[in-house]
Amino acid sequence: MDSERTDRFGLDRRDFFKTAGAGLTAAAVMLTPREAALAQEAAEKVALERIASNTWPVRQLFKTRQSSAAADAAADARRREAFEARRAEREKEEAELAKDPNAAGPLAVAKAAMAKRSNTTSEQMKAKYGEITMLDFPQFTRDTFPGVTHMDLFSGLFGDVTDDSMFFPATDGRPGGFDPLSPSGQKWLEQLANVCARSGIKVQHISNNAPDNLADYGSPEADARRKAGVETAKRWLKGCAVLGVKSMRMNSPRALGPSIRPNAVPRGPGDGYPRNIDLVPLLEAAIESHKEMADFGGNLGIRVTIENHWGLAADPINIRTIIDEVNHPYCEASPDFCNWEHEYMLVHGLKAVAPYAHTNVHAKYWDRWGDKNDVQRSTRIMLASGFKGTFALEYEAGPLDGVEGAKYLYKEVLAALTTPTPVIGSL
Repeated sequence: MDSERTDRFGLDRRDFFKTAGAGLTAAAVMLTPREAALAQEAAEKVALERIASNTWPVRQLFKTRQSSAAADAAADARRREAFEARRAEREKEEAELAKDPNAAGPLAVAKAAMAKRSNTTSEQMKAKYGEITMLDFPQFTRDTFPGVTHMDLFSGLFGDVTDDSMFFPATDGRPGGFDPLSPSGQKWLEQLANVCARSGIKVQHISNNAPDNLADYGSPEADARRKAGVETAKRWLKGCAVLGVKSMRMNSPRALGPSIRPNAVPRGPGDGYPRNIDLVPLLEAAIESHKEMADFGGNLGIRVTIENHWGLAADPINIRTIIDEVNHPYCEASPDFCNWEHEYMLVHGLKAVAPYAHTNVHAKYWDRWGDKNDVQRSTRIMLASGFKGTFALEYEAGPLDGVEGAKYLYKEVLAALTTPTPVIGSL
């Protein structure tokens, strides 16, 4: 019996549910011991249906594509050049930040986080947990997160890394991404679908970084880039329909305009009052892109989602604006607990976009927010909004490695799901 209660990763269900199932314990006063145990088991099963594994925290375990010596040398040169450029820029920025008293707190949090952060290398991760491919991830999900039957997959990890025929050609010395409509890519997707069917693990969501330039505007060249981004999205929607995916995020951190969204100008044209003249055309382009993608995804039964990343998506009101203007049942939000520009957004930004989410969210831990990143509180905010979808375990960075971090999130989300939700006002 004890071996059944303690899983292979040392997660003792008796001890865990003393805290995670506090609400069940209170309710059990009116039940027999057997009835209480059955109620606890049923509640846990329902809660586990709301959790999704996530490839992003464990991406270091995945096999990577091999490239030629010339490509490796070119990539190394680019990395060195980029590193030097970033270092020079960072030194300049830090010198300026040192003059700003508002930077003292965030800098202290960042330094404390860096001092504790796990810097486990890919080689160390693979030595500890083994190397995997996407075809192994359904079983990895079963083994690592007992009872979890849903997955959130990152687009950058798709495909057989030994078969170049399922990837786009390299551009500017950079390897091309997975092509879901290539003949070999389609066969690989069918293979993944079969693996999922055999294992009983479902693809709930794809976090897609492939579509780009979705808010480009202002010239024929820019409009061509925007349309190309939409076509990339359609290829992914059509190709991945075989997986039975419920939703697909379409915005990478760079897909919706510049990383720092435009600010209002002090003197607006005509009336001289502050006006944001640069934001509106970006929104118009993003709205048009999402209309096209939602129409296409709707025909396939796949929801197109916007995640709070940078650019337009850094501001929850922009996400709401795009979704409201698109006004399509297959366009919604997929909130991330941590991708915000300031700490108040951890609660209030999430509350703002929560009613716009229905399928999948990223239950994230990220040490950039210190002790303010409360995963259980964020989970309950989503529940209070009426969210019925899945919580994907996305450990970004912190003192744990990606596997241990995702297992930590598994416990945190499960605890929130099995404890009665407090009144909204206390959130």
